[in-house]
Amino acid sequence: LLQLGKRYILHPDSVYCESSDIVTDVVYENKVIASFTDQDALWENSTRDELAAKNREVIVQELHKLHNEYGLLQLGKRILYFILVVAIQGAFIWGTRLFYKRLKVRVGKLKETKLKPIFISTYELFDTQKQLSILFFLLKILQGILILLQLLISVPILFSIFPQTEDLAYRIFSYIWNPIKELFIGIVEYIPNLFTIVIIWYAVKYAMKGIKYLVGEIESEKLKINGFYPDWAQPTYQIIRFLLYAFMIVMIYPLLPKSENGVFQGVSVFIGLIVSLGSSSVIGNVMAGLVITYMRPFKIGDRIKLNDTIGNVIEKTPFVTRIKTPKNEIVTIPNSFIMSSHTVNYSSSARNYGLILHTDVSFSFEVHRETAHRILIKAALDTPDVLPDPAPFVLGISFQDSGFTYQINVYIKDADKINRIYSDLHHNIQELANKEGVEMVVQHYIATRDGEETAIPEAYQKKK
Repeated sequence: LLQLGKRYILHPDSVYCESSDIVTDVVYENKVIASFTDQDALWENSTRDELAAKNREVIVQELHKLHNEYGLLQLGKRILYFILVVAIQGAFIWGTRLFYKRLKVRVGKLKETKLKPIFISTYELFDTQKQLSILFFLLKILQGILILLQLLISVPILFSIFPQTEDLAYRIFSYIWNPIKELFIGIVEYIPNLFTIVIIWYAVKYAMKGIKYLVGEIESEKLKINGFYPDWAQPTYQIIRFLLYAFMIVMIYPLLPKSENGVFQGVSVFIGLIVSLGSSSVIGNVMAGLVITYMRPFKIGDRIKLNDTIGNVIEKTPFVTRIKTPKNEIVTIPNSFIMSSHTVNYSSSARNYGLILHTDVSFSFEVHRETAHRILIKAALDTPDVLPDPAPFVLGISFQDSGFTYQINVYIKDADKINRIYSDLHHNIQELANKEGVEMVVQHYIATRDGEETAIPEAYQKKK
């Protein structure tokens, strides 16, 4: 029946019954549509011919219905509908493109009126031309989305016009609608988890604000906690922030969509493995940085000595510490190396006790001890930035082949001036020794003496 009904040319009333000795057939153009036997008539409590005639009427009615649906007239109507839908879709696409062109012109005018460069501090992130390019790109995407939505609606309609492609139309529509329906249902079902995630996020956010306020009070020394130094505040805050964010991720992870999916879990494990294998030295430096922070061996600006490197600490990061030497050399040292080395902090000693600088000076044996002490003490007191209290002091160090070695010790408060203080102290000692007519001696210094001349400048030699 369906095959007959789909014919464009069909005469349903031409269906007739044809009887033989054993069956009665319902026939159309020598094609048997149905056959009835005496047994069939017995079940219906009728004769074979009556049953065939009754069913013929039903078949003719059904063929009339199919002919009305699949006939030439309906085919013409469907072709017209098809052309109409294509024309309407073409008009929509043309209108969308026209709308895009006009909107692009209006957006282009914004460059001279509304658009201004976007800055982050002093860095120009987006100038007006870049902003205009981004807006044009977004308009292009919007145009594509609108045309795609139109096609997603019109293509299934076109396929549904013809019965032969109606099933394909429903299938295409299901390809579009089912993902949208599942997405919508998934979003609705995910709303409770989303609310939970938002609550966790805001709880952590405001907890961080409270902790940050306390950190600021500790750093400014408005809030003092016994045994907790102000320079610990910021590192401690970073640690607490990391732990809170880690806790937040642990709480949110089971609430994420597809978090129970094996692929999602496998990717998470793989990323964790890569991070753990590739960051052992990094983690070591970070842990060393934390230990250094709480050990407080130095702080920013301190003059320190690290093995053979002397300079001022200019930067401390979780990974490295940078030192600027007196010769303006920037030395970068991994924190793990600092942990395994010894550090001398000159600035800390100078601030708390007064740093002692010392230098050795040798005089010949004929120079009296009191004269040597007087020269060294006066030279020390005349040196800028040397503290008069505690007073400089002199120690006798050792006998040499050509004289006796003294050590002058001075107190200073500014460790950044060590090199200049040493230089000034040495100049003052030499100057005063020359003025006193006293000869300083140096190991391995060889000179021939006649008992009259001394190795000091002539300007300082006493005239006889």
